[in-house]
Amino acid sequence: MRIIRGIKIGGLQNKIFNLVLIFILLLMGVYSAVTAWHQRNLSTIVEDAGALQQQSIVDVSQETMEAVLDTSMRRITGLQAYIADDLFGDVRTDVMTLQAFATELFENAGSFTPRYVFIPSAVNEGVPSAQLIHEDGVNPQNSHSLGLMANMSEVMLAMYQNSDAMSSCFVGTADGNMILVNDRPGVFLSEDGTPLNLDIRNRPWYVQAAEAGELIFTGVEIDAYTDNPMLECAAPVYQYGRLMAVVAADVYLTSISDYIESTASEEGFVCVINGNGQMLFSPKGSGLLKAQLSSDAPDLRACGNAEFAGFVTRALEGSTELEVISVDGKSYYMSASPMPSLGWTVISMVDKAVTLQPARVMLARYDDINAKSLKTYTEGSRHSMQTLIVLTAAVVVLAIAGALVMSSRVVKPLERMTQRINTMHGADSVFAMEDAYRTGDEIEVLAESFATLSKRAKDYIAQITEITAEKERISTELSLATRIQADMLPNIYPAFPDRPEFDIYASMDPAKEVGGDFYDFFLVDDDHLCMVMADVSGKGVPAALFMMASRIILANNAMMGKSPGQILTDTNAAICSNNREEMFVTVWLGILEISTGKLVAANAGHEYPVILQPGGRFELLRDKHGFVIGGMDGVRYKEYELTLAPGAKIFLYTDGVPEATDAGNTLFGTDRMLDALNTATGDTPEEILRKVRAAVDGFVGDAEQFDDLTMLCAHYIGPDGKTGSEGTGVTGR
Repeated sequence: MRIIRGIKIGGLQNKIFNLVLIFILLLMGVYSAVTAWHQRNLSTIVEDAGALQQQSIVDVSQETMEAVLDTSMRRITGLQAYIADDLFGDVRTDVMTLQAFATELFENAGSFTPRYVFIPSAVNEGVPSAQLIHEDGVNPQNSHSLGLMANMSEVMLAMYQNSDAMSSCFVGTADGNMILVNDRPGVFLSEDGTPLNLDIRNRPWYVQAAEAGELIFTGVEIDAYTDNPMLECAAPVYQYGRLMAVVAADVYLTSISDYIESTASEEGFVCVINGNGQMLFSPKGSGLLKAQLSSDAPDLRACGNAEFAGFVTRALEGSTELEVISVDGKSYYMSASPMPSLGWTVISMVDKAVTLQPARVMLARYDDINAKSLKTYTEGSRHSMQTLIVLTAAVVVLAIAGALVMSSRVVKPLERMTQRINTMHGADSVFAMEDAYRTGDEIEVLAESFATLSKRAKDYIAQITEITAEKERISTELSLATRIQADMLPNIYPAFPDRPEFDIYASMDPAKEVGGDFYDFFLVDDDHLCMVMADVSGKGVPAALFMMASRIILANNAMMGKSPGQILTDTNAAICSNNREEMFVTVWLGILEISTGKLVAANAGHEYPVILQPGGRFELLRDKHGFVIGGMDGVRYKEYELTLAPGAKIFLYTDGVPEATDAGNTLFGTDRMLDALNTATGDTPEEILRKVRAAVDGFVGDAEQFDDLTMLCAHYIGPDGKTGSEGTGVTGR
């Protein structure tokens, strides 16, 4: 709440006033919303009805147009295919007639007199004539078939003169000669008038007819002499199963190409596809609908447009119904009709957008009528809304006056309460009841609650002050305990700088301020090094106290010259004699005879030690475990011997290493520990521990450390301070 020039902003009085005002406004708003909803609902009904009528116009128009297109396009496509098929059917019949005549000549060669054929001559330009053409290196005079085939000249001339589609007809013999009938001998003459040779038996019409063994139509190609699109119809001639000749006819496709080009308009066009799914004729100059030569055109049945590829496949199988297909960014109505003679098909296409134009015109007129009606309706609605606004303003003024009166009566006791609270400080920090607060309603209850809360808050502050002081004292003592625990363990390195026979290093990282793990190493005498690795059950201060007691008992027994097994036995007896909390500790203890490398050890439920054989790898030594120290009175511990050759290393650890856990609750494990150790076989004990700790940290990541992590590594160099290469031996006793 703020007071600006005597005016309160954000106070309870304003809030009550605002609450009443908001209620009135909400009431008026609901009324206005209901009115507006009814108007909008009526508008929506009108708009929906208009939309349905518009859709109906579009649907009926499109259905009518599709019905007309279906009938007309199928009729036109069928007629076009029939006309084109009739053209090629005549050529097919002529070539089959030539095939039959040639077969008759070969089968009855003795009944016909060989005839002569002239080479191409410029004097025959424009005059239909038979001309002799041969391959390079072929002598026509040596041909056994040429003179016989010359008997076909009159028949070929008659066919050529009576056919509107045929541009030439010819017969090529198996020995490299050809009789050609047309009126253009000049295309086979060089500039000096010398006849040109032609590689007859390698021409597509000859090769394809010979391979097929029956009448064929070649693909569409460009005539090398006239640059016109053309194809050949060819058929092989056999005598006793042997290929003797191939008869054929050229068909210029200029008339079909020109007709296809003439069909192009804004509404649509016609195109032709061959039996291989290739676009042969089309007025389009780009995209999938572009016409190309048979040698270059792609198979449209395998194009990237699956919809169009499917239509082409169906069109080559037979006549199709009217379909809507999208190609090259446009939607077309398509209908197809086949040409049986060639295996081609004719496709008629009409741009779908053009067919929708009548519907668009009708919709535009319909929208104009609707716009005029909507304008009249909107003006009436605006007048009604103005009347509603005037009534709402009058109600709001009355509501404001009532809210001001009501809020003033409620706020005065609260203002007095606020002033009292603002003056509370120091010793006068308790809120007390006054007559001004005794209103007999919720304000009185609120004041009583403030009074009670004020007293409790004062008491609570005193308690918090006391608890905070105690917590700081405990924190200081725990910090001191952490330093004391660290100082109790060997922590100065190198630990024995005057003893070159061995090197040793250890570390401990507690999970809490103080931990239950501990390690120890000390010289029992000049020739015996005692090493200890232990893990107390539990964590925190209790485990730390138990650890210190256990360490002292173990060290005292060891310094008395006892064997490892006896040390553990006596330590267990001492701890079990006064262990009301039933705590226990796992211990591995070994005593190394420095002069010989003999290591005598005993294990009270602790982790397996890890041994590095000289020149070898770190491996677990699966020694026999005794029961944990403090677990049961009267236990006797067995010991075993290890002979360490110069260069051997021993690694001791607590379960905090293999049981370190990552965020997915996966354990680090002894295998990963051994892998880390074996990356540092030639390193010093300090470096080995650092690399193992780095491997653990890298595995655990950001997961919390749940257990103490303690490690020790000793390197036995040898009695003369030089590393050897002998192995280690283990015996038990």
